[in-house]
Amino acid sequence: MNVKIDESWKQVLKEEFEKKTFQALVQKVKLLYQEFPNKILPKGKEIFAAFDMCPFDQVNVVILGQDPYPTKGHAHGLCFSVEPDVRPFPKSLQNIFKEISDDLGSTMPENGNLLRWAQQGVFLLNSVLTVEEGKPDSHKGIGWEVFTDAVIRILNEKKERVVFILWGSKAIAKSNFIDKKKHLVLSSVHPSPLSCHKGFFGCKHFSKTNEFLRLIGKKEIHW
Repeated sequence: MNVKIDESWKQVLKEEFEKKTFQALVQKVKLLYQEFPNKILPKGKEIFAAFDMCPFDQVNVVILGQDPYPTKGHAHGLCFSVEPDVRPFPKSLQNIFKEISDDLGSTMPENGNLLRWAQQGVFLLNSVLTVEEGKPDSHKGIGWEVFTDAVIRILNEKKERVVFILWGSKAIAKSNFIDKKKHLVLSSVHPSPLSCHKGFFGCKHFSKTNEFLRLIGKKEIHW
């Protein structure tokens, strides 16, 4: 699988990686990639891309997704992000860009690759890091949630004044691990077409994030 992960994350997650539950998860995931070659997404080396592209010490914002896009060629390890050549954008990502446009007055970006956010300190984490092609939520319950719960707890404990952006009930459930006196938590319904009109549009999470970062003397995100 040749997984890549930044050294800073290796250090803070060392105890998690050594746990039997994580070792069991690794074995399950390896077997899935072997049993269903070219059917498990993203590519094995990209499973931990969020951890590789946004070092722990640079995390200022966390956006929590559910699981990778189940369409081949879309997912590459950053939640809501797609490879640069993907057209049209997935509906949820279109709605995210629409809200950014309405909130900040910016134009629709040329591509849906959110690596540009990760490089500014936005940690783009999915609750579940793998999925079978064409089967959303297919890896729910195999152990990823235990691991990503731990990641949120570690971010909460070891970081100061982080913005956590939680869209949808699954993401919001992880707010139980976040000290709201220490961090800013922004939550709404999911940007999916099924729910976006019930509170995602108009949430202004992008301007609110930048306002918070500005107030604490950190660099705003160029969304």
